[in-house]
Amino acid sequence: MTTNPTIVMTSAPLVQAVNVQKHFGGTVVLDSVSLEISAGEVVVIIGPSGAGKSTFLRTLNQLERIDGGSIWIDGQLLGYKYVGNTVRHCSEKEIIQQRRMLGMVFQQFNLFPHMTVLQNVRYAPVQVSGEKEADATQRARDLIKLVGLESRVDYYPSQLSGGQQQRVAIARALAMRPRLLLFDEPTSSLDPELVGDVLAVMRTLAQQGQTMVIVTHEMEFALDIADRIVFMADGKILEVGTPEQIRNEDETPRLRAFIGRLRKES
Repeated sequence: MTTNPTIVMTSAPLVQAVNVQKHFGGTVVLDSVSLEISAGEVVVIIGPSGAGKSTFLRTLNQLERIDGGSIWIDGQLLGYKYVGNTVRHCSEKEIIQQRRMLGMVFQQFNLFPHMTVLQNVRYAPVQVSGEKEADATQRARDLIKLVGLESRVDYYPSQLSGGQQQRVAIARALAMRPRLLLFDEPTSSLDPELVGDVLAVMRTLAQQGQTMVIVTHEMEFALDIADRIVFMADGKILEVGTPEQIRNEDETPRLRAFIGRLRKES
């Protein structure tokens, strides 16, 4: 831990990452990454493959333990706790409890194949949070309607397209009422004609004020939906700006080259 353990998070952003470090063997994957995210903000992270984007998301969700720095979410220090004047690792049970503040949507849908759409969405609130089944069922139905799949509520994942499965995955993540929703390349495994429906759901969530961090190569979508865009390369944040700043300035040569390459591919 490189932060001062006497830090008090008052009137803080929802997310504060401070000098986050992550290594895999001798490779530096995250190199002093610092970022603040306010409640209700949509932050889109772009950058070349191997930039550390997905690893950063995984540290937020504690799927990867950081090697230095600190991450605070909603005033809580992730993965660590104060015991007297020392900082110690949280137990797995405590990490699971912290993880409930976040929802994550991966490239792959990871739905339970033996469960219907409704059962997939209501499973965690009932089994993990102990919600009453009737309440969880109604909320699941509302979320399934939100993602435009009310006519597929009794379908199994094998009966759905990739885009429909990803929308179910979004509804499932929302079912736990996360303070922060993370998206890791949510459209990268979809056929092009299915991408639009998933992005439309994400736009709706942004309009509703859901705090989101999105890793994507969909540049036009990023420019349209983001409050801020973060450009990462070589494990570092090289530039942060509004869509207008990113679109009009492209100050970092690496960013200019990256956006130019994306535009040629689109």
